[in-house]
Amino acid sequence: MAEEGDVVSKTFRALVESADRKFARVRDFPSYGRAQGQHYFQKVFKAYMRLWKYQQEHRTELVKAGLNRWEIGEIAGRIGQLYFGQYTRTSEARFLVEAYVFYEAILKRRYFEGCKVKDLGVRFKELRFYARFLLVSLILNRTQTVKVVVEKLKALVDNCNANFRETNFKEWKLVVQEIVRFMNADTTFAIASARPFRYSAIFDCHPNSVQYVARFHAKKVLKFRDAILMSYHRNEVKFAELTLDAYRMLQCLEWESSGSFYQKHQAETKENGVVVDYSGTSGLIDMKLVADMTDPTLPPNPRKAILYRPSVTHLIAVMATICEELPPESVILVYLSASGKPSHINASPVESSGGSKRTTKNKLTSHNSLEQNFSSPEPHINGKKGFSDYYDDYLWLGSKGNGGSSNLYPGDIIPFTRRPLFLVIDSDSSHAFKVLHGAERGEKAALLLSPFRPMFKDPFSADITQNGSQFTFFLTAPLQAFCQMTGFALSDSDIEVLKNAENILSTAFSKWEVILCKSLSLDLVWAQVLSDPFLRRLIIRFIFCRAVLSAFCPPEESEQYVPVCLPQLPNSLSPKAEVVQSSVSQLANHLNVADGFHFDNT
Repeated sequence: MAEEGDVVSKTFRALVESADRKFARVRDFPSYGRAQGQHYFQKVFKAYMRLWKYQQEHRTELVKAGLNRWEIGEIAGRIGQLYFGQYTRTSEARFLVEAYVFYEAILKRRYFEGCKVKDLGVRFKELRFYARFLLVSLILNRTQTVKVVVEKLKALVDNCNANFRETNFKEWKLVVQEIVRFMNADTTFAIASARPFRYSAIFDCHPNSVQYVARFHAKKVLKFRDAILMSYHRNEVKFAELTLDAYRMLQCLEWESSGSFYQKHQAETKENGVVVDYSGTSGLIDMKLVADMTDPTLPPNPRKAILYRPSVTHLIAVMATICEELPPESVILVYLSASGKPSHINASPVESSGGSKRTTKNKLTSHNSLEQNFSSPEPHINGKKGFSDYYDDYLWLGSKGNGGSSNLYPGDIIPFTRRPLFLVIDSDSSHAFKVLHGAERGEKAALLLSPFRPMFKDPFSADITQNGSQFTFFLTAPLQAFCQMTGFALSDSDIEVLKNAENILSTAFSKWEVILCKSLSLDLVWAQVLSDPFLRRLIIRFIFCRAVLSAFCPPEESEQYVPVCLPQLPNSLSPKAEVVQSSVSQLANHLNVADGFHFDNT
């Protein structure tokens, strides 16, 4: 019996070493591109699947041989890491759910608890587990789980400080501060009943317009396959390498699962004609949870490359890779949120407004450098663009003192316009990218450009380092952005108010979808992406954002506070159009904030 136990233990250790070697090979693979070492991932999944099953089948012998519970937790954690890595590369929701299943099992089964207090190595493993579980739970919107894990993380950091006084846990204190700051900024934690950021067939597929969308046929139709999401601001709200703005955009470009039609897929992925099954492992942990959180009836999510504080050269390399691999008749969404010239970073480009025509006196003082930047909204003269127009203003991706190597110019984007681009630029230098319109090298780009400055009734709400970008918030959670702008405090105690406000927006968005589908003046750039639910929703929300800000800001200064789209959308949906203004007015009246707006004929 002793010999048999010894064989089992040696076999287990060999399997652990083999799996760890394979894990090390794939851990640092880039999270973008369609063919980044999938065969390696297949081998690693198989190795950990074999290891997990082996420790289950021989648990008694292994425990007698000295197996610690934290070692089981570490294996489960590695599997969770692998699944999350696959999610970041493919954006397939099932991988994110599988990661959550393993991490939750570690938490519930207390694999890391009960270890020797003085085992510093195990304590660090437990800290890293909590951090990874928090990131997965955030993306899945498991707010209650986040709250539970945050408390456990706080307690563990305090415990480590007390028991390992010679070790500095400053970095982990910062991790705790980051997640608390993120929770305070993310309205999901304050309004649990708010609609999801993800595309929900229940809330976002409007019955009155669905038939028009279904019948809509443009001369050319593009499929939304890939997205690049990048947010780069100093001191912005973030957790790990996920900023608040990127987090909101990420969720906005995914399907919300109903979980009601789950069927286990034995074979989902094919690699060189060979079936690869990544789903076998989690069934050994909690199939019911997977069933509750997964819906295979939904279309696949577009792939998303999420870049955290990239260099300009890295951003360009990622764009080049994705453009090169883009399937025919497809479009890439590129979301760039960053400050303009370095001199803008410490500015406070905010208008405090009560919304009426009398509000121009309530202006916050701005830096001279900002005013100079806003002095010329059109960078070319007589319609002719010179070389300097493409390399004048820029987005700034870098730490202090990096110079020109950190500047992303409009001209840097031009080579990629050989493929269809849907560009969302959120910056105080966004209008510099107007020069891209008409300068494309093959395909006309769709441009959604943020205002120069945000606009709020309460100027303290405008701090991007506390609340994220206003323009991005409108594109991802329009009602919450509207309430934040007007100073209306939403809470779960106002469920009926919230529900009626959402219904007003749904009715308006449905009408606007019909108008877009029936418009004879809709530019092909917009028409060719209108069939895609994610991009159509962004266009509709842009129309709302533009109309709200146009009616809320001082009329004589609208140029600085109203977003721009190129090519132009139909005049029938302009901020002054009755069908648009009446909806904004109805919402403002419903929330009793209409006195902050100026409407023409409503």
